Amino acid sequence: MAQLKIEQGSTSHSAYNLRPSFSDVEERHTLAVLVENEPGVLARVIGLFSGRGYNIESLTVAEIDHTGHRSRITIVTTGTPQVIAQIKAQLGRIVPVHEVHDLTEEGRSVERELALFKVRGQGDKRVEALRLADIFRASVVDTTLESFVFEITGTPEKIDAFADLMRPLGLVEVARTGVAALSRGAA
Repeated sequence: MAQLKIEQGSTSHSAYNLRPSFSDVEERHTLAVLVENEPGVLARVIGLFSGRGYNIESLTVAEIDHTGHRSRITIVTTGTPQVIAQIKAQLGRIVPVHEVHDLTEEGRSVERELALFKVRGQGDKRVEALRLADIFRASVVDTTLESFVFEITGTPEKIDAFADLMRPLGLVEVARTGVAALSRGAA
């Protein structure tokens, strides 16, 4: 009778190696969900996430078709590939949901976010804040003798980088819209 020797830590593909090969690496995904624009839909979508302990990094929602009463919810979330697949499947089962698109998996997409930054400062810090705003193509939308309010549009990473640079210069308040995203190309 032949003996089978299995070494510890072996990753060979055999019937004796029953460990699942699921990835436990978390990935960031942007989901576009087309829904009926009716009361309670957003609460049901959010309830799906909170009820299962999934995190939402960014959430935007707006009506996109007034005559058809449709809204688009853009959700940025993280999870393992299995968790993302589960989220998409569960979103698709909610009755007022028409379509679920994973923009991350469907190919290249354009993501933008709008943010407002209030920066308080005088002297050199004020001049430096204006210089950095110019580099980041941020607009001054309000100014007083003590502070500026900057408006900036870009990727979430660009917004984060601007915030990091403004903190030591007197950043006092931030308002962000969340990610708006569309897939690239004709489709």
